[in-house]
Amino acid sequence: MASKPRPAVRDPDAAVTQHLITHRRELHAAPELSFKEIETAHYIAERLDPLGVDKLTPGVGGTGVVAEIRGQRPGRSVLVRADMDGLPLTEIADVPFRSTRKGVMHACGHDVHMAIALELVRSLSERRPELPGMVRFAFQPAEEQAGGAKPMIDAGVLDGIDRVIGLHVWSQLPTGQVCVPPGVVMASADMFTLIIRGRSGHGAQPNLTIDAVVIAAQVVTALQTLVSRETSPVSPVVITLGSVHGGSAANIVAGEVVLQGTLRTFEAELRRHLLTRIAQVAEGIAGTMRGSSEFRHDSGTPPTINDPGIARLVKEAASGVVGSDAVVMSEPLMVGEDFAYFLEARPGCFFLLGGAPEGPPIVHHTPEFRIDERCLPIGFEVMTAAVLRLLQPD
Repeated sequence: MASKPRPAVRDPDAAVTQHLITHRRELHAAPELSFKEIETAHYIAERLDPLGVDKLTPGVGGTGVVAEIRGQRPGRSVLVRADMDGLPLTEIADVPFRSTRKGVMHACGHDVHMAIALELVRSLSERRPELPGMVRFAFQPAEEQAGGAKPMIDAGVLDGIDRVIGLHVWSQLPTGQVCVPPGVVMASADMFTLIIRGRSGHGAQPNLTIDAVVIAAQVVTALQTLVSRETSPVSPVVITLGSVHGGSAANIVAGEVVLQGTLRTFEAELRRHLLTRIAQVAEGIAGTMRGSSEFRHDSGTPPTINDPGIARLVKEAASGVVGSDAVVMSEPLMVGEDFAYFLEARPGCFFLLGGAPEGPPIVHHTPEFRIDERCLPIGFEVMTAAVLRLLQPD
């Protein structure tokens, strides 16, 4: 990230800020896991209904909620996406709005995204006479499993939509800054499983067995050569084997080992190639050592890539809110984001909202995760300005 000093944060509208904080804290206290966001969806629909939205549709793509605001002037149709799910972590922060769900917390900022979208619905519903075009809001389930975007798209959430926009609060970007990349924002993220099979037996007679642990050890090492020896040094790739399970006792040769990992890259073609090679390398090694390998692609999302023209419009809108010096650039992030599917289908922009709290750096997807709530009104104002700009019929 850019190393610019933390910018001054201007005084926001008090009523808007209170709405944002209330939504964020209430949602933060009641997180739900992917495709289980039943109460979250109810909360959203319950607060959208009194706003007189032109269309409100729950249950889209599973637990998703869709709402529309139609302006009274001609213009484009823009989709705003906010993800809803939490993570399987136990929060350790000592705050009054700490998660009440043991083992579940909003450790990635989706509560922030929902709060901003809810307040944007309220704001736009009050300005229909001067509002051009139509804004559709997609409150999306299961982003953390990269499984919620496609069902919503398959259900027609992009029908009639010209442009798409989303944001992600980022705990390592100072509050007051916004990052609007003109191209790649985040990497692809593929989850895969390799099942290595051999033949179990007595630990004292390994010659009568086919040791799945030994095969798996060779596979773990060999997969890293796909990065170091089969990928160009200027093409970033990460292959992580984060879970290895096999065997039941010290004196029994394991007949099966299950490896679970992720692949991340910025290039769509390289992503496809490496997924194929992961399966081939594991199968080749296992076969050579008299065993077998099964490859399973569990989930995946392509790289998140902004349309340069749309990103330019969003950057201009953001500059008008926070100032041009606070709109920063960064290297693409190796994390994944299934908003990528929206960007594959329509021109759009995904931007990062600075929300770094004071003190040591805070990392997403950890029990310590927290954000600086002063980012909420900034995110709301930037998103409002960007949406109004994207609605223009030019």
